[in-house]
Amino acid sequence: MKLTKSISVAIFILSISTALAQQLPQFTQYMFNTISINPAYAGSRDTFSAVGLHRSQWVGLEGGPETQTLSVHAPLRNDKIGIGLSFINDKLGYENFSYIYGDFSYTIQTGLNSKLAFGVKAGFTHYNLDQELLNDPSVINDPFFNDVSNRWSPNVGAGLYWHSQRWYVGLSAPRILNTDYNNGGSGSIDYVALERISYYVTGGYVFDLSATTKLKPSVLLKATNGAPLSFDISANFLFNDTFWIGGGYRINESAAAIGGIADFQVSKQLRIGYAYEYPISDIRAYTSGTHEVLLMFEVFKSRRIKSPRYF
Repeated sequence: MKLTKSISVAIFILSISTALAQQLPQFTQYMFNTISINPAYAGSRDTFSAVGLHRSQWVGLEGGPETQTLSVHAPLRNDKIGIGLSFINDKLGYENFSYIYGDFSYTIQTGLNSKLAFGVKAGFTHYNLDQELLNDPSVINDPFFNDVSNRWSPNVGAGLYWHSQRWYVGLSAPRILNTDYNNGGSGSIDYVALERISYYVTGGYVFDLSATTKLKPSVLLKATNGAPLSFDISANFLFNDTFWIGGGYRINESAAAIGGIADFQVSKQLRIGYAYEYPISDIRAYTSGTHEVLLMFEVFKSRRIKSPRYF
């Protein structure tokens, strides 16, 4: 156990010494959790919407990431303004990130059936290290670790979301400000930034295959300065506007994964979803895969909702 702990500490120190950019958590069911990366999505479902998600990544690998998210958003009375609130708790090994951000959107009509929303996001990111690491003999006398731990940092984001009942395109940068780990101080380890700006491009379309079956492909492209480009593509079939099933593929410079998704509309208000993801990179020998569970609850008003919402 002590050997395993020492290896974990060594890996952690090595990872921060390379000054890789911290990124927002990734999700297999990103198409149902859009507000976490794009504030312009706030209010786009024309009703109060609450989404909770739990992700256990690389199960079986000690220190594998675990993430929980909770977001709520809704349009205001005039339907042009949307507001939202998002919370993300992300744990990676000895590192812990908490994000709490408010969202605001303004929507204009761009056609008979299409709308364009402009969004802004503002809030705080909290970063801290586990006490177990801070008490480890190999780092306990290093002032760097205590300097970077337990810190709140403000940040802002922006986004665009153009959509109709059948398609959507999004562009966003949910964290625009860089956050310096060292805060102008000096430490024995040179870690450049806690957060760096990331750009997200999303899109999707719904095709009618028959009177009861639809197909919805979707894509997500993520670019972060100092990190590999990441590309997600997925395709889901919808049966009787009730049951989604499909799969996805993610690839970046250093890793790749395939996954399956199943979502069930239990009632008009409640949806549950499950996703499984399996790495097809070198890490696959050490993990049984990734599990993700999603719950969505919505309160509908008949005057707002005229057709099923596909995204």
